[in-house]
Amino acid sequence: MLTIRLERVGKKNRAQFKIVLQEKRIAPGGAHVEILGSYDPHTKSTLLKEDRIKHWLSQGAQPSDTAHNLFVSKGIMAGAKIKVKMPAKKVEPSVTEVVADKEVAAEIPVTKPEEVKAEKAETTETKAGASVAEVKKVEEKKEVVAEAPKEEVKPEPSDAKAVEDKETSRSEQA
Repeated sequence: MLTIRLERVGKKNRAQFKIVLQEKRIAPGGAHVEILGSYDPHTKSTLLKEDRIKHWLSQGAQPSDTAHNLFVSKGIMAGAKIKVKMPAKKVEPSVTEVVADKEVAAEIPVTKPEEVKAEKAETTETKAGASVAEVKKVEEKKEVVAEAPKEEVKPEPSDAKAVEDKETSRSEQA
């Protein structure tokens, strides 16, 4: 299957694109069937071979989302633009956020799998309008409060104490 896509050319931080027709399975920098134009995003200048683009579209070539939007804005294709969504970068949490998350997790009560199954099984409605599972959940919270085990934090020895310990260990070795 043929596709019309952008192939990046140009210098670092100064991108330019060739609009090429190529097989869908081939990488964008690989061999192409035909060059259909060029696009410079910095100056917004576009050179397109409109007759060849229309020819290949009529032959069944599929444009990429960005190429489709470019053709719609230049009037080669009719229709609405396609939203092109770039994936968000994952930000690694800092050490303080990880510690805060552990403290929050320690405060959350732990439910047993048997309790979850019992709650799912009993979802019939009562006359008051509340389900049996909700009534039992409220009663269980009043009776039993499960606490997660808290981690003990050992204080680090002060610098003066650490120096004394090192000196005593050296004198013992001698």
